Amino acid sequence: MEHHILSWPGKSAVSPSDPEHPAVYHMLDVAAVAEIMIARFVFQTALNDALVLLTALHDLGKVNVQFRKMLRGQPYQSNSHWCVTEVLLNAHDDLLAERLGSKRLRREPIYAAVAGHHGQPSKWSGNDEQVLSITGTEAVRDAQTIIAAFLELWPEASLQAVAREDSLTLPEWFPAEGKVMPLADYLMLARAKAAIAIQKAGLTGVAPKADRLFGFDLRPMQSACAEIALPNGPTLAVIEDETGAGKTEAALILAQRMLCAGKGRGLFVALPTMATSDAMFGRLRTDGVIGRMFDGPPMLTLAHGKAGLSDDFRDLIDAQENAPEDPSCTTWLADGRRKALLGDVGVGTIDQALLAALPTKFHTLRHFALSSKILIVDEVHELGEPYIAEVLERLLQLHRQAGGSAILLTATLPLALRKKLMATYGGGDDDPAYPALSIAGGAVRRDLPQETGARGPVRVDRLPDIAAAVDLLVNAARGGAACVWVRNAVDDAIAAVQALRAAGVDADLLHARFALADRKRIEQAALARFGKSGQGRAGRVLVGTQILESSLDLDFDVMVSDLAPMAGLIQRAGRLWRHMALRPAVGRPVPEPVLHVVSPDPDTVDNGQWLMQVLEKGAYTYPQGLQWRTAKHLFPTGQIIAPSGLRGLIEAVHGVDALDVPAALEKADRNAEGKAMAHKSHAWQNRIDLSKSFREGSGDGRDADYPTRLGDASRTLALARMTDGRLSPWGGSWPMAEVAARKTRLDALPLPDQTQPAIAAVKKDWPDWRRDTVTVCPFAEDGTICEGLSYSADFGLRFG
Repeated sequence: MEHHILSWPGKSAVSPSDPEHPAVYHMLDVAAVAEIMIARFVFQTALNDALVLLTALHDLGKVNVQFRKMLRGQPYQSNSHWCVTEVLLNAHDDLLAERLGSKRLRREPIYAAVAGHHGQPSKWSGNDEQVLSITGTEAVRDAQTIIAAFLELWPEASLQAVAREDSLTLPEWFPAEGKVMPLADYLMLARAKAAIAIQKAGLTGVAPKADRLFGFDLRPMQSACAEIALPNGPTLAVIEDETGAGKTEAALILAQRMLCAGKGRGLFVALPTMATSDAMFGRLRTDGVIGRMFDGPPMLTLAHGKAGLSDDFRDLIDAQENAPEDPSCTTWLADGRRKALLGDVGVGTIDQALLAALPTKFHTLRHFALSSKILIVDEVHELGEPYIAEVLERLLQLHRQAGGSAILLTATLPLALRKKLMATYGGGDDDPAYPALSIAGGAVRRDLPQETGARGPVRVDRLPDIAAAVDLLVNAARGGAACVWVRNAVDDAIAAVQALRAAGVDADLLHARFALADRKRIEQAALARFGKSGQGRAGRVLVGTQILESSLDLDFDVMVSDLAPMAGLIQRAGRLWRHMALRPAVGRPVPEPVLHVVSPDPDTVDNGQWLMQVLEKGAYTYPQGLQWRTAKHLFPTGQIIAPSGLRGLIEAVHGVDALDVPAALEKADRNAEGKAMAHKSHAWQNRIDLSKSFREGSGDGRDADYPTRLGDASRTLALARMTDGRLSPWGGSWPMAEVAARKTRLDALPLPDQTQPAIAAVKKDWPDWRRDTVTVCPFAEDGTICEGLSYSADFGLRFG
C-alpha cells in the first residue's frame, strides 16, 4: 500500500494530542457498515459488492488539498467535498468502468447518488477542470490510487445487472486510527467495529415469527386477514370496515403474515395526527403484540415533530432493563425523525412517510428506511384532500418500486380514491361491497357479515340552530348523559362551552389552540372521564373540534355535531355508544343512539350564505357544496346503519355521481373545484418525478419548503410567564409551551417585540430556524398577551 494516501484526513483530531482519522479509513468504516445493511437485501453478489464499493468511495472528495486545510483551521476555497467526490468519480470513470462495467449513462446517475450522501445532489456544474485544479494534482493522483486499492478489496464488484431505470431510482464507534496498515487489514478492523456500531445503534434487526398475536376470538375482518391468499412480490392490501371493528388488529395480523412471507423486515404505522400516533405508540409498547411478532425484542420508535415530548417514548428510551420480549429503543434511533424510520417498528404521522415522496433534503434516507417496512397507513380516508392524495399515490409508487408492501385502513374511503391508490400496485375495481378486504391484483373478500352490531342503527336528527343544540345538551346532561358537541371551528367551540356553563352544565373544552402542555392534560382528563374505562362521565359535556373524530377513544351517550362532510359525520358517530360491551343499551340514560346535526334545511337554499346563516365560523371549514350534499342525502335517509349502509352514504356525497348543488351554491362549488385542482397541480409540481435521476429529481429543500399537506399558514407562539424578573415557559418547557394559530390572524396583531431583553435572553441559544419561526409571548395574570389576544388554561388561545 502507498502510505501517502493516509495523509489525507477524513475527520479532524478530537484533541491536539490525538491523531487525525485518515479519509481512506473513514471510507472503509462506512463500507463495513454498508456491508451489513446491504446484505439484508437480496442482490447478486456482484451487485452487492459494487454497492459497497461505491459506498466506500462516498467521501473520495476529502482527498482534497482544500478540505485538508479546512480541517486544520485554514480557509476552504473549493466546492463542497461531496461535489469533489462526484468530480473525482467521473474523472476516474475509465478505471471504475473496467471493473464495474455497464454504460456510462448508467454509472453517472449512480455517481451523483453516491456524492449526494449529505441528503441532496451536489452542486456539480460540469466544470471538472476548475474543480480538479483547486483540489490539487497530488489529490487527483491519490484518488486514483484509492479507487484501484478499493477495487481489489471487492474484486467481484459489477454493475452489469443494473438497468437504466435502476440507476435512476458515527465517531465514538469508529475512533481515529493513527496506525499505518494495509487497507485490507484496516477493512477487517472496520468490519469488527461496524458490527458493534450496528448493534449499539439499534440496526441489527429481528426476524419475524408466526406466533398467535391475540388471545381473543377473531372478528370477521381479522379472520379474513388471517386467511386471504397473498401474492408473490410487493403487495398492497386495503381493509375497509366500520369504526370500532378491529381494523388495527386485522392489519397487524396481515402484516405479520407479510413479514413471515419475506415482504418486509419491519413495520411503520402511519397515522393522521400526532395524538393518534402517540396513542398507537403507547398501545404497541404495552400490549405485547409486537413482541409476539418478532423473534427477539424489536426496536420501537416514535416519529413526529413532538416525539420527544411523549412520556411513553421517553420512558422507553430511558428504560434500563426490559423483559426479553419487550420493545426497546436506542438513543441513536430516537435522535431525529429520519433516524426513527430505521427502527424495526416505527409509529408516526403520515407526514414522516410522505416526505419520502417529496424532493426534500434526505428524502432518500426516508425512502430507504421505509423500503424494508410493511407500511400501514391508518385512517387513510382522512388523506383524501387532493394534495395529500397525490403525494400518497407517489409514496405508494415509490414503495412498490423498492419492493415494499403496504396496508391501508379505512372506514369511509370513496371508491374512486380506493381505485386510484390500488392502481399503484396494479389493481383496483369499482365493487361497492362493504366491509371489504382487497389485495391489489389478487384475492378479495367481499363476503363479510353485514349485521349491525349491538349499538344498532344511529338515528340522525337535524337541529335548526345553535340555541336548539344548547337546549338539547342541557336537558341531556341533567338527565345524566355523557354528551359531546363536535364543532367545526375553535372560536365556535369556545362560544359553545361558555353557553353551556352559563346554563349550569359541567362542560369541558378540547381544541387545537391549547398549549401542548394543556392539551395533553385535557386529553388525559377526557380519556379518564369519557374513555373506555372512564369514570365520572354522567351529566358532563365535552365540547371539541375535529380532533375528536379519530384522535381519542371516547364513548358518549348523546352527540351533537355541526354539519360536516359525510365521511366526517360517520367518523364522529363512531364515538357514539362506542363500547357496548362495557356500557350496554340497558344502562344508557337515553333509549337509542342519535346523531343530532346542527344544520340549515337543505331544501331551503335562498342564497349563497345558506350555511353561514346557522353555523358561524365553522361554516367556512369545509366546502359548502359538500356540506349541502351531505345534508340533502343524510336527513331524508334519517339513519346511519353500519356496516351495510356506509358505502351508500359515502358515495352519495364523495362519489363521482354526487348530486348537483342548487343554483345559489354553484359559484361556491365551482370555487371549491378550482381549489381542489390547484392543490392537485401543486402536488404534481412538488412530488418526486420517477422518470428523473437523483440529480435531476432531488433537491436541497427543507421539509417546510415542500409541505405534506396544504392549508392556511400557521404561526407558532411560545407562551411564557414572568417569574422573578425572568421569563419561564408555560407548562414547564418551551416545546410544551407552544401553540399555533392561523398566521394571517396573528400577523394582524401587535405581538410582543422579540427584541425585548427578557425575550432576547430566552431565544439567544435557540437554533436559527427556531428563533425565526417561534414567537415568545408572555401573558399577564388576566391572560392578556396583547390587544386582541389572550390565553388561559381553560379556554386556550382566544382572539378579540
